[in-house]
Amino acid sequence: MGIQVIIALTIFFIVYAIMTTEIFNKTVAVLLGASLFIILGIIPQEKAFEGIDWNVIFLLIGMMIIVGITKRTGLFQYVAIKAAKAVKGDPIKILLMLSVITAVFSAFLDNVTTVLILTPVSILIAVELGVSPIPFVICEAIASNIGGTATLIGDPPNIMIGSAANLSFMDFIVNIGPVILVILAVFLVIAYFIFRKKLVVSSEKKARIMDFDESRSIEDKALLIKSLIILGMVIVGFLFHSLFHLEAATIALFGASLLMILAGKEEVEKFFHEVEWGTIFFFVGLFILVGGLVEMGLIKKLAEFLLSLTGGDIKVTSIVMIWFSGFFSAFVDNIPYVATMIPLIQDMTGQISQNLNIPLSEAAVEVLPLWWSLSLGACLGGNGTLIGASANVVSAGLAGKSGYKISFFEFTKYGFFIMITTLIISTGYVILFLLK
Repeated sequence: MGIQVIIALTIFFIVYAIMTTEIFNKTVAVLLGASLFIILGIIPQEKAFEGIDWNVIFLLIGMMIIVGITKRTGLFQYVAIKAAKAVKGDPIKILLMLSVITAVFSAFLDNVTTVLILTPVSILIAVELGVSPIPFVICEAIASNIGGTATLIGDPPNIMIGSAANLSFMDFIVNIGPVILVILAVFLVIAYFIFRKKLVVSSEKKARIMDFDESRSIEDKALLIKSLIILGMVIVGFLFHSLFHLEAATIALFGASLLMILAGKEEVEKFFHEVEWGTIFFFVGLFILVGGLVEMGLIKKLAEFLLSLTGGDIKVTSIVMIWFSGFFSAFVDNIPYVATMIPLIQDMTGQISQNLNIPLSEAAVEVLPLWWSLSLGACLGGNGTLIGASANVVSAGLAGKSGYKISFFEFTKYGFFIMITTLIISTGYVILFLLK
């Protein structure tokens, strides 16, 4: 092993450790590591910039703008209160209803944004009912990770996988959607039996919820109508983007630009404040870091090693991918993990093409189950612990600010069981329906 390889691996693992422990800002750590890769000649600057997946970057920016403008209308708060009133203020039914709403929103919007908006409303409802909001917060975080797994845009790992494997919005709906519906249903049953005895209140307290006026949540009705029209157009565009040979990023940017024009009472700069620029630059640095490992040939060696362990059997490799991804993502941010695994599967595709003496296009079809296994394992694994997904950390932070601390153990004792259950279901689904 050459000195440059040792330096590259050292930098990469130090950055990875910082991302996991958050000793300091992970975006700064990734950008510093990426800069060192270029400065030290691990990857030439031209190749470093070529390795950035701009489809992922612009899809994220476009959706952040659209969601940022839409949330100003009060739509999400309106839906949450309306749902609580629809079940007559029954706390366990509210918990289940809000979990479903969170999962649906997270499938089409950013799941962190979804919990940022819905969690405060859920805490308010729980306080009015006189029950602990912790079950609501935990269930919504878990539901957001489940719902986000279902679509191309629901969770950043899926955006990365879709772009790398050339998978469309409909590909995710058709291949991942069915098992997520089953998983969501199973999760709701589990949540019901776990929390039903903790969420019992009197009729008087239920009546408090019925006194809520959801119409007061709508702050800008005209903007709400415009946002819903654009959001609907964008989702339809996602469904059919492959037919028009357009990337999802193009659809998102077009929708964001149009909505900024229609909502143009403010300076454009204010709309760009809705973009989480720290997240965007985190992705930029991450793509460069992983590109450096590819350039050094390390990913190729790892792919060859994994194929030798599983004998090149796609079924065995898919099962290993689900469980390894699930457990790894429970303790480490799934975004850098997926970024590392993407070139690994791409290299495995090339290896299979050579070993079986088949065209690369046929080999790409052979390894499709690996992409779905990576998506399911990485996204659902985030439910395993409090630090497994950004939505978990954000939800717990909001609860803490309201005086309801959620410890690592309290979240994990529910989340880990649900993670294992969902990985078992995913494994069965991949074996029965996605493998030839």
